[in-house]
This record gives sequence, C-alpha cells and structure tokens, in this order.
Amino acid sequence: MKISKYQFDWGPLWVKQDNHKIVELSFNEINPYAQGAKSDLIYQELVQYFKGELKEFTVELNPQGTSFQKSVWNELLKIEHGTTLSYSQIAQRINNPTAVRAVGSAIGKNPIAIIIPCHRVINKDGRLGGYSGGIEHKIRLMEVEGIV
Repeated sequence: MKISKYQFDWGPLWVKQDNHKIVELSFNEINPYAQGAKSDLIYQELVQYFKGELKEFTVELNPQGTSFQKSVWNELLKIEHGTTLSYSQIAQRINNPTAVRAVGSAIGKNPIAIIIPCHRVINKDGRLGGYSGGIEHKIRLMEVEGIV
C-alpha cells in the first residue's frame, strides 16, 4: 500500500494505491504518507485534468465498497466530462429508481474523488448539492470542466 500527497495550486490531494491501482483519492489527509513524485502517472494526469487538457483518466482504479456502492460508482464513470446528471437519473440508470437516497449515500462515500466524478452529480432541481471534499472544490472541478 502506497499513500502519497500531491500539492496543487489550490491545495493538496492524497492518493492511496495498492499494486498501482487507485484505492482512494481525497482532499482530506490520509496518514502516513510520502510526498508523491511529479513523474507519477496519477500526478501527471491530475495536472493535465486541472489544465483542461485531460477528459478521461487512464489510471487503474480499485475502489473498496459494497456491490451497490460499486454499481453507483461505475455509473458515475459513465458521466461524460463537462456534463451532469441528477441523483434520480443515476438511480434510474442502475435500474433502482426508488433508491435515490441510497444513491446519494453511495456517492457521498465515493473513495476516489475527481476520477470517479461525483462532482458531476447535482440535485434534480439543478442545485449543486453537497460534496464530501467541500462545495468550493465541487465548484472548482465544475469550472475546470466548463459546467459552471
């Protein structure tokens, strides 16, 4: 297990990897950690993403969660760069239209921020809703993608 901290202009990100697969990417500190190298693929892809040059990540993912959570996270990966869906649309897409709150809970537990794009999910009425990394980060990510 490798935990790295990467510093960006607008703050640090922590990445937990297991056998080169991303297990967690967070705005919140994960201890203990080492300073990540600028040559790391995840760092390079995040830099390109923040510059607006990368629309699809290639790093391998291995999020840990329940089968329901994984089904929600897999659906999030299908949301195209620069677009949004509502919680209810996600529930419909996983063939569980009455599970809107459960979908919201699974999204709130997304262990791989940015790459599994939970920032692209908004309320049915168009409001942004919450974000585990803080609403200011959600807005920033949406600005990077030209959503807001």
